Amino acid sequence: MRATRRLMPAAVAAASALSLSACLASPEQGGSEADDPDAPIVVGVSLPLTGDFAEPGKGVQRGYEAWAAHVNENGGLLGRQVELVIVDDQSNADRVASDYERLINQDGVDLIFGPFSTRLVVPAAQVAQDYGFLFVEPAGAAAEVFEQGFDNLFYAAPAIADDHYDHLVEYVLALPEAERPETVAVASMDDPFAQGTAYGLRDQLAEAGVEVVVDEVYPPNTTDFSGIAAKIADSEADLLIVGSQYQDGVNLVVALQQQGYQPQMAAISGAPTNAEFPEAIGEKTEGILAPTGYTPTAPYPSNQEFVEFYEAEHGSPPAEDEANAWTTGQVVAAAVEAVECADPSPECQEQLVGWLKENEVETVVGTLSWDAQGRPQSAHLIQQYVDGEIKIVLPDDVKEANLVHPKPAW
Repeated sequence: MRATRRLMPAAVAAASALSLSACLASPEQGGSEADDPDAPIVVGVSLPLTGDFAEPGKGVQRGYEAWAAHVNENGGLLGRQVELVIVDDQSNADRVASDYERLINQDGVDLIFGPFSTRLVVPAAQVAQDYGFLFVEPAGAAAEVFEQGFDNLFYAAPAIADDHYDHLVEYVLALPEAERPETVAVASMDDPFAQGTAYGLRDQLAEAGVEVVVDEVYPPNTTDFSGIAAKIADSEADLLIVGSQYQDGVNLVVALQQQGYQPQMAAISGAPTNAEFPEAIGEKTEGILAPTGYTPTAPYPSNQEFVEFYEAEHGSPPAEDEANAWTTGQVVAAAVEAVECADPSPECQEQLVGWLKENEVETVVGTLSWDAQGRPQSAHLIQQYVDGEIKIVLPDDVKEANLVHPKPAW
């Protein structure tokens, strides 16, 4: 990896056995020195590299590392190199809060980037708020994130969770009555993001008259989905909605396939955006829909450069988690270059926050701007597996293929 970092968290399998102090740089290493304008800009991050959110957490890690490597190969920020300090919060909300406190107080980092998942973003954002730090995050999309009173938070993606499926709702309600789903089965992880995406779609369809015949919530550590799958199969619901992260979504789809359930439409948030999803479910992906804030084929000015750089590093195109992490870096970098500071002082952090409140930023997911609570003012795309490949199918002005309905058998 070409990124210069103070911490290289490659031994993820052993991370849970390490004490937090062993994961962190020593205080004298952290932060930039006021009398050394060439000192690196140190960015602190806590990510779920083990535990329930490890799979997407590692995707965010790859995105952050690629962004830092790209910045450093192109002159750095303000002419200074960027160094990442990445620690493993083990998917634990208490740990993520202590991680950011230590990154700020002991490592003396200059900037911080957010973690993955709403469960971890909220406690991390509270620490950032308490210390007056700019907090740009890649994966806290649930409505509750923006209802805490944070005034320093910005979500680096096109839309919040409740609005992810807006384009699909428009499509379904525009179908001829004979083709429109009449019943829907819903299953979601007990997680604010997963439920936000699933319930945003469920509620809009229910309001339009679609009957909800199954509505199940399962704990994040669930591995046996046979009971939920049986309920859904017995309902013979026309439309399936799943709110997942990754492994839970895979396990539920496999269980549904084993039950012989064949929905006319399947909308699954989270899991299908992961590059390993097709292999994990036996390549029975055809027709599965998912909201996404990113596509490698997007025409945005910086996206081609991102895709080419990432593919050179990893041999495959970036997925949504990697893109949202890269976008987080782009957003923070735009503010840093605009106000010409990157240090932990209250004056600098206030300037960074203030600039983002008043400006737009061009990113690999499009032009981003935010409301007073940090909500992005855009919309997610809808993707679908068509002829074995993931394609954007909604909205019409950017689609790569026509939406396939009804869904082919899996």
